[in-house]
Amino acid sequence: MTDGTAPDGQPPSLLRRGEDIARGGVERTVTSFPAILQLVVAVTVAYALAHYLLGHEYPIAAVTVALSSLGLVLDARPRRVIETAIAMTIGIAVSEVILLTLGQGVWQFALTMLAVLAVTRALSPLPGIPIVAAVQAALVALMPVPPGGPFTRTADAVVGGLIALACTALIPRDPRRAARREALKFFGAFTALTASLVTVLRLGDQHTAEVVLGRARQTQGLVEQWRASVDSAVAVARISPFLRRRRAELAELQVMQVNMDHAARNLRVVVRRVSVLPGGRPRPAIAQVIEGVQSAASLLAQSIDRPELRPVVRQSLVLIAITLDPRILVPDEPVSEAALVVSIRPLVSDLLLASGMSVDDAHAAFPDISR
Repeated sequence: MTDGTAPDGQPPSLLRRGEDIARGGVERTVTSFPAILQLVVAVTVAYALAHYLLGHEYPIAAVTVALSSLGLVLDARPRRVIETAIAMTIGIAVSEVILLTLGQGVWQFALTMLAVLAVTRALSPLPGIPIVAAVQAALVALMPVPPGGPFTRTADAVVGGLIALACTALIPRDPRRAARREALKFFGAFTALTASLVTVLRLGDQHTAEVVLGRARQTQGLVEQWRASVDSAVAVARISPFLRRRRAELAELQVMQVNMDHAARNLRVVVRRVSVLPGGRPRPAIAQVIEGVQSAASLLAQSIDRPELRPVVRQSLVLIAITLDPRILVPDEPVSEAALVVSIRPLVSDLLLASGMSVDDAHAAFPDISR
């Protein structure tokens, strides 16, 4: 008999947790490897230019500005890179001005921090940018003046920022891969929710409906991550000559993301309505509709890599849309059932738009329920 422990004496749950942590670390490294290579190239080139071309012995600012401007974050938009580089350069320049005119000391350091944080906060709505600018300003204020004299570090910061921007265009991180990865994460959660909703409607389990509603509220984070990745990909593609042929594909993915954001919100509305339905009894007709939505959403996710599937997605969604008349789908049910059917219509409409259908065609797919 075994006592429920692994051969080394560790509980299986701890071993699984350790394996999950290790697997997650490997996955993060593999996913971030293009960004790591981009950073290595950027800091090496920035250092070489500042050191050998400008003759600066310790071009710390060139390296740190290049690193901080690019970073390992999902959002690698050129605008963000430029904003970060400019803020850091301003911080370094302000610090050097105060150091040159007022000298080095405690009150001069406090004045530097106040000036840099105030100026960069006024220029950027992102709270993190003034902090990285202040870090650079602190290094300048506390370290000895380099052999090159005043504003040597400001010149290094400009070099680092320009190299970061050039690497964004010339050594892109394959933003389509990141956008695709985040899209599939979102679709995985979306289809899982619709599958759970189908089960709730078939069984009439109101308790499970409340659980599904809680899960549905958590999808917004996935939506935001997908939006950041696809917006970043579109922005990089505008300036990168190597991604020019991907622009149309990324534009389609951006349209899909916007409409799936709306679809996720409308799915939450549907789940909320299901959670307050009276009676706790099965609703097979509505369950069949949501099952069709789940199938269409799964096919739409596959169409990211296989665009030829989108006409099939549109056709399947149109077949769902034409059934969404409460007078036909739930003719003898109470008003709450009819309201639920009506709330499904915007969800299906969003999926049609995400698949590439025009607004007019999507609206025309639904039966008129105003009469």
